[in-house]
Amino acid sequence: MTAPRQPARYQGVFPVVPTIFDEGGGLDLAGQKRCVDFMIDAGSNGLCILANFSEQFVLADDERETLTRTILEHVAGRVPVIVTTTHFSTDICLARGQRARAQGAAMVMVMPPYHGATLRVGEKQIHHFFGRLSDGLDIPIMIQDAPMAGTPLSAAFLARLAQDHERVRYFKIETAGAASKLRELIELGGDAIEGPWDGEEAITLLADLDAGATGAMTGGAYPDGIRSIVDAFAAGRREEAVEAYGRWLPLINFENRQGGFLAAKALMKEGGIIACDAPRSPYPAMSPHVRAGLLDAARRLDPMVLRWGR
Repeated sequence: MTAPRQPARYQGVFPVVPTIFDEGGGLDLAGQKRCVDFMIDAGSNGLCILANFSEQFVLADDERETLTRTILEHVAGRVPVIVTTTHFSTDICLARGQRARAQGAAMVMVMPPYHGATLRVGEKQIHHFFGRLSDGLDIPIMIQDAPMAGTPLSAAFLARLAQDHERVRYFKIETAGAASKLRELIELGGDAIEGPWDGEEAITLLADLDAGATGAMTGGAYPDGIRSIVDAFAAGRREEAVEAYGRWLPLINFENRQGGFLAAKALMKEGGIIACDAPRSPYPAMSPHVRAGLLDAARRLDPMVLRWGR
């Protein structure tokens, strides 16, 4: 395994916190706090909020502020929190990051600027975008390299962003061939690559760890299971990590390919952590068939999510 040449400030399992709504579609802040408490108790090394798996695309700006403040105040430093601040506008993205930093965020996560299906900018503008963020913040920036942004980011370009911009130090790689891209990024970026991370619900976690990933940003329902893989690998016990990965892979696969961002909330509702697992309109609720398959896969593993709230 090739490791980053510079010790990472943040590593381990940083799952995405789902946004909890009530039956009327409003924010359920009491349920949100219970969700966060469970995720910390289940072993999360840190948390990420307002990401795509948090349904950030259905949140109003004032709700984003409410959630950021509520969650950071409730976490109260127990674990570091990454706040997603993605926006097409450089100024708005920077302002979001500065507010998050003032409220206690440890890092911001940002996708390259995009809007809708077709509005993109080229490498020159992306380079300037992340340069402005780096100059205006005093906490690390994680670039989220995800298909949703529809913006190709080569390993060479990502490495150049890290080398040119002091705060750009973490990379969540969720594209096809993630392990190969992580290896290339680490090789090209050298000391500038502080945190090469796995994403996409850990579906490629073992290959990404072998490639040098030091962090995993997964769904929020079973950090205890993901920790069993990541911790063993970090301690040099690869065979134990392989065994744990094989044990948890059916559930990982079900979340990644069937349940999506609703899986964490469905499992949290089943375990009595939250009262409502519904998405916001117009996104459809999870089908009963998918829910049944998800719960079957989870019950075979006895994750904390099914016990914590009982």
